[in-house]
Order: sequence, then structure tokens, then C-alpha cells
Amino acid sequence: MASYDTPGVLYDTGVLYDDVPPPPTPRKKMAKVKLNLASLSDAATLQLANAIKTAMTGNANYTTPVPALTAVGTLITTAQTKVNDSAAAQLAAKMKTDDKNAAMDALRAGLTQLSSYVEAASAGDAVKIQSAGMDVKAASTPGGVPAQVVNLAVAVGDNDGELDAQWDPVPGAKTYEILASPDPINSNSWVNKPTVTKSKTVLPGLTSGQRVHIRVRAVAAAGQGPWCDPGSKIVP
Repeated sequence: MASYDTPGVLYDTGVLYDDVPPPPTPRKKMAKVKLNLASLSDAATLQLANAIKTAMTGNANYTTPVPALTAVGTLITTAQTKVNDSAAAQLAAKMKTDDKNAAMDALRAGLTQLSSYVEAASAGDAVKIQSAGMDVKAASTPGGVPAQVVNLAVAVGDNDGELDAQWDPVPGAKTYEILASPDPINSNSWVNKPTVTKSKTVLPGLTSGQRVHIRVRAVAAAGQGPWCDPGSKIVP
């Protein structure tokens, strides 16, 4: 006797109850157009536009393009004309700029020559030089001894055994000399550190956990400035 789940027995749909259904038909993924217009130069955009217009002309896949290919052709022609006009204008502007620069160079050369004449004719008399509408150079003075370094700040460095130091730049300073001393300070505890040209330095190779004092002075052509007040920090 057949039962509800007997293989090969029709249920009520005309399909065998234990038949395996067919796999679903895969859905076709629609492709998308890729233009990348934002990354193309004017020349590359015009080249692409002409290639597209040529490829679509007489193409049975696209019988009613929007916009029409004739309109696209007009857009291409207009754009090409404007690109050509812009290139011509840029070339003309460059030529005018070159002409202007040459004229200004010639004027400066003439004024320099005229100033030499004024210096000689006036025998270096400042009043006479100024009467020619020219300024007088300030007399040069020897550089003085640099001022004391101020606002020294000492901080822990990025690595163990390292301190960072920075201070306000001193006008006229060529380099900065640096001394470091472990705590406590005494007359023989100061050690020279590498000279720097900027108003900051990194001091590596210090003993972690130890307090280290630092002082700095500026150096100029006329000599060395006074040492600044020491700053200190415990080495990380």
C-alpha cells in the first residue's frame, strides 16, 4: 500500500514528491560604464570623445543615442577650438612676460650703472646721493656678542636615556654650545655635548633615572654669549 512519503507516488501537483528541484537560473550582472573623466587631461578627454563617437557611428547596438552623435560632434569641435585658443593665449602671455622681464632687467642694469656714476660724482657725500633720489646704505657695524639664551625647556625624549632641550633663538647666533651635568652639580661635573646650529637638541646616552642639568650659550662671530640658567629633568 502506497503511503504519503512513498517514493515515486504523485502528491497533487503532477510533480513527484521526492524530485530534486532544478537549480535557480543565475541572474546576469549588469556592467557599468567607466570613463574616469576627472582624471583625464583635456587632450586625453578629446581623444576619448572622438574614439567613442567613431565607435558608436553606425553601431546597430545604439540606434538612438542621447545626446545625438551630431550633438556630441559639435561639443567636441567646440571644446577643441577652446583648447587651441587657450594654448595660443598662454603662449602669447608667456612671450609678453618674457618681454617684460627682459625690459625690467635692462632697467635694473641701467639704474645700477647710474648709481655707480652718482657715487663717483658725489664723492660719497650722503646729502648729494640723496639729492639724486637714491637712498644711502647704512654703515656696517661689527656684530656684537650674542645675548643670553632664555626660555630653556628640558623634556623627556622619545627613547630611554634621552632628553630633549629647546630654547628661544638668539639673534646673530651661528651655533649653540651645550653642557650637561648629573645631579648634584659641581665645578667638574659639566660635560660638553655636540654643538648645534638650531635652537634645539636631543641628548641621547644618558643614565635612566638620574636627574641631569643642562645649560646652553649662543656663539656668534664676535664671541660667546653668557650661559643660560640651567634646566633639568629626570632621564627616562
